Amino acid sequence: MKTSLSTKSQPGKKGLNWGTAIFLVTAHIAGIAALFFFSWPGVITALVLYWVGGSLGIGMGFHRLITHRGYRVPKPIEYFLVVCGALALEGGPIQWVTTHRIHHAHTDRDGDPHTPRDGGWWAHVGWILRGTAQDHDQATLERYAPDLIKNRFYVWLDRFYYVPLIILAVLLLAFGGWSVMLWGIFLRVTLALHATWLVNSATHMWGRKRFDTGEDSRNSWWVALLTFGEGWHNNHHAHPTSARHGLKWYEIDFNWWGIRVLQLLGLARGIKRTRFDSATAAWRLVRGKSKRKRSFANAQTGRA
Repeated sequence: MKTSLSTKSQPGKKGLNWGTAIFLVTAHIAGIAALFFFSWPGVITALVLYWVGGSLGIGMGFHRLITHRGYRVPKPIEYFLVVCGALALEGGPIQWVTTHRIHHAHTDRDGDPHTPRDGGWWAHVGWILRGTAQDHDQATLERYAPDLIKNRFYVWLDRFYYVPLIILAVLLLAFGGWSVMLWGIFLRVTLALHATWLVNSATHMWGRKRFDTGEDSRNSWWVALLTFGEGWHNNHHAHPTSARHGLKWYEIDFNWWGIRVLQLLGLARGIKRTRFDSATAAWRLVRGKSKRKRSFANAQTGRA
C-alpha cells in the first residue's frame, strides 16, 4: 500500500486549510499537556465523553441513524444523539453525512474523499488538511443530503457545531478545573479524531474481508474496539443501511448494543439488520420480521 500522496485522484485537493491545521496542532499539544495534569476525575470524564461522543454521537447518531437511516427514533432522541456527535468535533452533521455518502458512492475510486489508494496519510488526515475537510458547497449538499438541509435544527447545528463543545469546555473548567477540562476536551477529542480517521484509513488497508464488495473495505477488530463497532467496515460496506455491523458473536459492536437498548426501551424501531439465512446460505438485510433483500449469496463468502 503506497503511503505517498497522489494528485491524480485526490478529490478537491487544495492548499493547506490553515484554520484546521492550527486547531489540530493546538489540540495535540493540549492533549499532551493533559498528561501532566493527571487526575482520576479527568480520566473518568475523558472516558465517559469518549463514549458519549464516539458511540452515542458518531456511531449511533451521525453514522447509523442520520446517514444510513438504519433505524428510527423520536426526534428528541435523534437530536440528542446528533448533539452528542457534535461533541466529537468532526464537523457539522450535514457536512459529515455528505462526506460519508460521497464515500459510499465512490468508494476507493475517483471521487472518494479519503481513499488509501491516494495514500495512507491522505486517507487518515491529509484530506482534512488539504481536501474537502467537511466543507462541501451547497450544490453538493443538495445532492447528497437533501433530507437534512430541509431541517432547520440541522442547518443551525451544521453552522455552529462547535458551540456545544465550547459550552462543555467552559463547564468542565468551571466545575472540574484544568485537569478535567484538558482530559475531557483536548485529549479526548484528539484521540477520538484519530479513532474515526482509522476507519477511513486502516479499515481500507488492513484486515479481513467477509464480503467481496468490489473495493478495499476490511474488518478490523482493533479499530472496532476503538470506535465502538465501526471497525467492522467490510460488513458495513456490504450492507450500508444495516444498524448492526458486527455480524458474528465475537464481533464486538457496542453501537449495535446501544441501538438494541433503545429498542428495548421502546425508543428505536424500524431497525434494519443483517442476518444469515441458512436456508439460502446467504446474508440478508431484514427489517423487523420481514425480509427485504438477498445479497452475497455465495455460501462460503457469507460464512467467512
